[in-house]
Amino acid sequence: MPQASEENPHAEILRIENLRFGYDDARPILDGVDMSFRRGTVTALMGGSGSGKTTLLRLIGGQVRAQRGRVLFEGTDVGTLGRDELFAVRRRMGMLFQFGALFTDLDVFENVAFPLREHTDLPEETIRDLVLMKLNAVGLRGAARLRTSQVSGGMARRIALARAIALDPPLLLYDEPFAGLDPISLGTVAQLIRRLNDALGATSVLVTHDVHESFEIADQVYLLAQGRIAAGGTPAELMASTDPLVGQFLRGEREGPVAFHYPAPPLASDFGIGDPP
Repeated sequence: MPQASEENPHAEILRIENLRFGYDDARPILDGVDMSFRRGTVTALMGGSGSGKTTLLRLIGGQVRAQRGRVLFEGTDVGTLGRDELFAVRRRMGMLFQFGALFTDLDVFENVAFPLREHTDLPEETIRDLVLMKLNAVGLRGAARLRTSQVSGGMARRIALARAIALDPPLLLYDEPFAGLDPISLGTVAQLIRRLNDALGATSVLVTHDVHESFEIADQVYLLAQGRIAAGGTPAELMASTDPLVGQFLRGEREGPVAFHYPAPPLASDFGIGDPP
């Protein structure tokens, strides 16, 4: 599989080209989507509910395949891979699921150890050292032997982050990493995402609705709407945008291009007002 050269650490690691995807024959969820992600960067994918953000993560991870276009990870089209090839590629991707998705029958240590046991033949002593290093990186080495029922929501998210980086993957995917967190935990997780991305020299892709925290740590932002890229650029560029859709989303305005009412005929027609006798 092609790799970016060590002499060019900021080379492109992930590219999405002319992507089209839908779950049925109805209007596609994504259509004509082009994106580029460089090594060492943090990218926020934003947009309203149902705009295709999580679907994009599934396409990157190969859980679903596009009807048109390509998802190129380190030069390889993920959508063309067979089962064994896809399994190998996923070892190079770390995933933090919404709300953490920890294994409730395993303690904290074993949750983080899981990908190491699943994907490597490392000796137990090495696994122990690696797990404790990852937990230390997220400030939870002392919680290694707690049950998942004994940790808070913010701690669970940090444990899931330690598990996501267990194999030092070059690509990290986050599905709503800030959902349901209190302000302190939210800020802590956001800064951990940035710090760990920089320490690993990785690339992070965040699906999120949280404008403030995401803009604090992101290098670039893509705003999705109606299956397409409505806007893209640095956080500063999006904040300065005069596009009504961008402004409505970033400021959370009720009125704007995204209408309050779902399309419907005039109200009077539903009640027979004005119909002939």
